[in-house]
Amino acid sequence: MIVAIESASTDPSVAVTADDGEPLAVDGWSGGPGQGREIMPRLLAAVERAGRLLRETSAVAVGIGPGSFTGLRVGMSLAKGIAFGLEVPIVGIPSLVAWLAAEPDARVALARAGAHEAFVLVRGSPNPAVVHEDGLPDAVRSEPVVAPAELAAALALAEGRPPLRAAASVAALAAERLAAEVSGDDLRTLEPAYLRMPRGIREQPGETVRWL
Repeated sequence: MIVAIESASTDPSVAVTADDGEPLAVDGWSGGPGQGREIMPRLLAAVERAGRLLRETSAVAVGIGPGSFTGLRVGMSLAKGIAFGLEVPIVGIPSLVAWLAAEPDARVALARAGAHEAFVLVRGSPNPAVVHEDGLPDAVRSEPVVAPAELAAALALAEGRPPLRAAASVAALAAERLAAEVSGDDLRTLEPAYLRMPRGIREQPGETVRWL
């Protein structure tokens, strides 16, 4: 059984899947500043709905961003805690890749990068880019786009689709990786892909912001 957490936005989700990534229970919700408090209770509830016990977990999958600084830290901490406590592999999956996997007919995924900017990943592109809201093409605003509900409203997207089932895709993509890399990622070094430091926090000399 794989348990998954995706918390890169204000529309987080959790999932429980079979070892091959087949969904057993999925829960997504639109949260606010305190959404992190809901992740573990909702994950445990999903495990119960799946008819399983948390100790049956064989691997943990987690979205690594980019996106919400606080959301990513909370999700990563919980995922690492479960993996460490149960002594099972952990796999980090780029969040926007998982968002697009959950919405096959969407070409673009957007996550908030600041008050007036967004991380943008176009399907097939290797890395996301940062785009100011004024630089978002009109074509993108009118097509299906995976984006948190609050960001879709702020950018006036005609067909925004919140990533409420993205955790299931995080688990499915993790299952694919585990089939080839049984050990998953290094628990000690796995970290969120912030791409940039949040407002008010300055990089120190010698430190870098890791790119996907």
